[in-house]
Amino acid sequence: MRALLRLHLPLRVAVGLAMLTAITMGLLLAARELPAQRRGRMPAIEPNVPYDGRLTWVRIKYIMPDFSFGGRDQPWAHDYPRGERNFTRIMSELSSVRVRLGASNILTLDDPQLGRYPIAYMSEPGFWRPNDAEVLGLRNYLSKGGFIIFDDFAGEHWYNFEGQMRRVFPSLRAVLMDLRHPIFDSFYQIKTLDYYHPYYSGAKSAFYGYFEDNDPKKRLLAIVNYNNDLSDYWEFSDQGFYPIDMSNEAYKLGVNYFIYALTR
Repeated sequence: MRALLRLHLPLRVAVGLAMLTAITMGLLLAARELPAQRRGRMPAIEPNVPYDGRLTWVRIKYIMPDFSFGGRDQPWAHDYPRGERNFTRIMSELSSVRVRLGASNILTLDDPQLGRYPIAYMSEPGFWRPNDAEVLGLRNYLSKGGFIIFDDFAGEHWYNFEGQMRRVFPSLRAVLMDLRHPIFDSFYQIKTLDYYHPYYSGAKSAFYGYFEDNDPKKRLLAIVNYNNDLSDYWEFSDQGFYPIDMSNEAYKLGVNYFIYALTR
């Protein structure tokens, strides 16, 4: 997969925010043709697509054994599929990465197919309670070079997430990250990490990493968007629910995550 990555290096200098804003405006105009999403309902899950070497969005599915949401949407599916559809379009427009558009895959952590894909995404890890096979699956995936993005959770949901990650890697701890880490300068130069959750009032974001040997100079296995929901910004970037500059900042972080993961 990494061999397929050929960044347009002049893009980063010459295009930057202007191109991102233009693409976001394009999504906003195109949204007139899209039906309104029914909030609170489980979206229709589309079939997975076969592996073909292109960068494919992979969303992690998990089961919550303690309770059921009934017919409502499941936390692992929040912002599906519009969040990833909008993001992959942005990723395709801004780089020469061969991105699969209009489709994505949903896999469990113990699915052998997960190893084909270098990047995975999990929504609402505050509800995530993996079984032993899924714990082992994530451990193997990350140990063999995979990278996972944890997104869309806030407040006390941290405690469940942290507890489950201790099952995956008992010796690792979440390390608070700052702008000195190269992930924040891998494509866009992120100038501030002063973000807030889009709908939890006053919840200031924090960005954590899980590193080999708890050493920020070694390989980053996972990034954690705590008190944030980047995918919510992506999902509604074509609806006008959030200001364009806020959506742009969320896209910039996501693009940096993918470029960083694909080039290391």
